[in-house]
Amino acid sequence: MEAVREQFPDFGDTLLVVPLDVTDPDSIQAAPDAAVERFGRIDVLVNNAGTGLLAAVEESDDAAVRSVFETNVFGPFAVQRALVEPGFFRTDFLDPASLNSAIDVIDDYGPTAGVIRLAVPGLDHAQPGDPVKAAHAIVEIVTSPEPPLRLQLGTDTLQAFDAKLDAFRKEMDAWQGDCKVS
Repeated sequence: MEAVREQFPDFGDTLLVVPLDVTDPDSIQAAPDAAVERFGRIDVLVNNAGTGLLAAVEESDDAAVRSVFETNVFGPFAVQRALVEPGFFRTDFLDPASLNSAIDVIDDYGPTAGVIRLAVPGLDHAQPGDPVKAAHAIVEIVTSPEPPLRLQLGTDTLQAFDAKLDAFRKEMDAWQGDCKVS
């Protein structure tokens, strides 16, 4: 947490960094309570918890799979329910502290799951994007007079978003006549 404070020294008392374990209901409530107590509201939530499991289905034990789902699925849902209305970034997701591998590796999965299992560790901290630049952009955007409802960060995200918009427009154009029924 101190590293985050060091990244933004100019924010002083306007920055509150709190621990939040997305698998712990008490932590999920304590973090926003601390923010609301200090600032009266929450403007930005960075929900980037994550863990992985490098294993084929048959190689995975229930406890490891449940742990991944608790952190990656149920935890973020709990945080969102507590804080946020509905609504590929370089992080520590691929480092050894966030990633687990199968204990019992099945050799037959070498050409499929094995390829991924061997490639992923080399991607650690090599993902596209710059989290520091993104954090600064987020702060600038949310403090602007008219921040966007949705924020797309990174050239890869913009390309994917543009492709999705193009596909959406193509579909709308193709079905436009049928859509004008009401």
